[in-house]
Amino acid sequence: MTSNSITDVPGIRVGQAERTGEGWLSGTTVVLAPSEGAVAGVDVRGGGPGTRETDLLDPRNLVERVQAIVLSGGSALGLASVDGVVQRLLADGLGFPMGEPGEVVPIVPAAVLYDLGRGGTFANHPDATLGQAAYDAASSTVREGNAGAGTGARVGGLKGGIGTASVRLEDGTTVGALVAVNAVGSAVDPVTGELFAARHCLPGDLPALGLPETIEIDQARERAAADPALIKPPLATTIGVIATDATLTKAQCAKVAGIGHDGLARAINPVHTMFDGDTLFTMATCARPATDVFAFQALLIAAADCVTRAVGRAVLAADSTSGMRSFRDAFPSALL
Repeated sequence: MTSNSITDVPGIRVGQAERTGEGWLSGTTVVLAPSEGAVAGVDVRGGGPGTRETDLLDPRNLVERVQAIVLSGGSALGLASVDGVVQRLLADGLGFPMGEPGEVVPIVPAAVLYDLGRGGTFANHPDATLGQAAYDAASSTVREGNAGAGTGARVGGLKGGIGTASVRLEDGTTVGALVAVNAVGSAVDPVTGELFAARHCLPGDLPALGLPETIEIDQARERAAADPALIKPPLATTIGVIATDATLTKAQCAKVAGIGHDGLARAINPVHTMFDGDTLFTMATCARPATDVFAFQALLIAAADCVTRAVGRAVLAADSTSGMRSFRDAFPSALL
């Protein structure tokens, strides 16, 4: 039985922690590899990225495996949350071996999204303590919507959030994706009110949806026209992780991450703007045999599809907060 989440990939766990209220609306999500680590790759497409350890994932460089990947709110300030994850991994003896047992350097690439000020206090951002809390919360259950890095997220004029999806291929390979949806662009067709991702989702991904009533679409347009955050786009950024149990090289992981961006492009418009730092990572646990080129192509297709589906699920799971309306509250008639 699957949970339709990235943790359907054996050995992958997800931990999330957030702070809300009293000026806070942000959080951190950590995707943990099995104890032996995971081969990883990355593809950065947005014009304003905030990242850590992405150069290490270049196939020309030494280190093959990562222990975790962190997604966080807080813009560049939120990279401080990674330190908490690194310290927890060090205490657990997990990392790149440097000598005697316990002498390791945890490898934790990361990307951040922009949510500063959405809770009321601009300077509030995830720190090492929040990173530790996310690590400690790691499990096979993934909270969607207003959780972790998606806590303060928005997408266009609507509340964004965390979403996840998975699929098992005919050869038994599992592919999953987790995305923190926080974009300048919209996840909704401005003419019809349709969720862009909906047509690409599988049965059971989303509740039954129809097209919203015209009055709701008109009201959404009016709110967008009066929203200063949309008139003058702030920094935003959608970030995520794709995972699989296939055996892949670093170069193949980078390719999967790149094709994963096609999944973003189906679900968000415009995407990869100069105000977004859109970044996707791929983790391969290598628990299954190496794939031939045809099986790898099937994996690429599945990865992009999972990203699209994860975006749709994030938007539908999000709750209204801090003046950001959820899809469900903006378009109630779309829910059948």
